Amino acid sequence: MSRHTRNGKSEAAKVIVVIADLTAVILGLWILFSLLDANRANNLVGWVHAAAGWLAGWSYNLFTMSTDWVRTVLNYGLPAVVYVVLGHALAARIRRVP
Repeated sequence: MSRHTRNGKSEAAKVIVVIADLTAVILGLWILFSLLDANRANNLVGWVHAAAGWLAGWSYNLFTMSTDWVRTVLNYGLPAVVYVVLGHALAARIRRVP
């Protein structure tokens, strides 16, 4: 296998890992902002909330605990973990393919 092809796979794997980690960071930021009762009128907090809502849309209200903070951690934490696990597993698979 040529060095260029191997390097291309490595670069693709890096991109996937960065995207997976970035999604987890956004979801983690929203969990943090929510737990610390950040000002939702702030532009950064609003953007993070909108992005986290879109990223966690598939798991919205998956858990319906009565405590708000537990519900937020579970409903946004699960997608963060899923994105990281799937992203890193996919990147490892790409690196291993001959």
